[in-house]
Amino acid sequence: MTEPVHAYDIAPGKLLAERFEVLRARRQGGLSVAFEVEDRRAGQRRELQFFPPHLFDGESEAREFAAAWQPWKRVHSPAVLAVHEITLLGPDALILVTDLPRGRSLRDLLKDGGPLSPAATRALGLELLEGLSAIHAHGLVHGDVKPLTVFAEGPVAGAPLRPQLVDGGATPGLWLAKDLGERTALIGTPFYAPVEQFGGEAPTVQSDIYNLATLLFEALSGVQPWRGKNFLEVFQSKLAPEPPRVAERAPGLQVPSALEAAIRGGLYADTKRRYPSAQAFAQALAAWAP
Repeated sequence: MTEPVHAYDIAPGKLLAERFEVLRARRQGGLSVAFEVEDRRAGQRRELQFFPPHLFDGESEAREFAAAWQPWKRVHSPAVLAVHEITLLGPDALILVTDLPRGRSLRDLLKDGGPLSPAATRALGLELLEGLSAIHAHGLVHGDVKPLTVFAEGPVAGAPLRPQLVDGGATPGLWLAKDLGERTALIGTPFYAPVEQFGGEAPTVQSDIYNLATLLFEALSGVQPWRGKNFLEVFQSKLAPEPPRVAERAPGLQVPSALEAAIRGGLYADTKRRYPSAQAFAQALAAWAP
């Protein structure tokens, strides 16, 4: 019987799946640990995400999670991190191999450089919406768009360059693998998730739009749109029929009204008032010209 593999077993120099030589640890998320590896078969450096056994209730669930990721190999966009390999490691751990993310996380860029200009926010949104359009065209959803799952080079003059969505599919993949159904606990990030996900609904195209609108509001204003110090307060804030305005969350900050309206269009609690597609969001965002 194959012994399970754990994150603490993975160190520089270790060879995984007889192909990927571990070089160093890169980052850690809520579900996985990511390493920079040398792909000996391709002769290139990649990022390898390790999903540990404790995430899954046995091998069958791990296989379901892996199967949910296979279609991501067909997503090709400069704004989406390319997926190369998904395979089991041991009986019930899983590895996902992708390109190396470009630059640093948007969270770190905003922390170091502060809010973006209106023009830079618009450019960031349009590029990421192109990535979401490519994802959605394959019947997939990202599931957890937030500053930690966007990487970019820069900033130069306050504008992140070549933004890229990373970690796509982890949240909906886990939802499917565990057959969560409806009305279960939230899988996602409370500050960025729409109200319907708080009831346990699966991530959708419109939840991706809501995630991104929240991110753009934060990138533009320097603060998140939703007030609250805990899970319940954040949820209650999101129930308001009208999304907050920048002036409410960042008094004194002047932003173009058309740009603000375009971002707020993705923040409605009522999905009937939210953009139906990434293309519709992009059209509204592009309508404001710097």
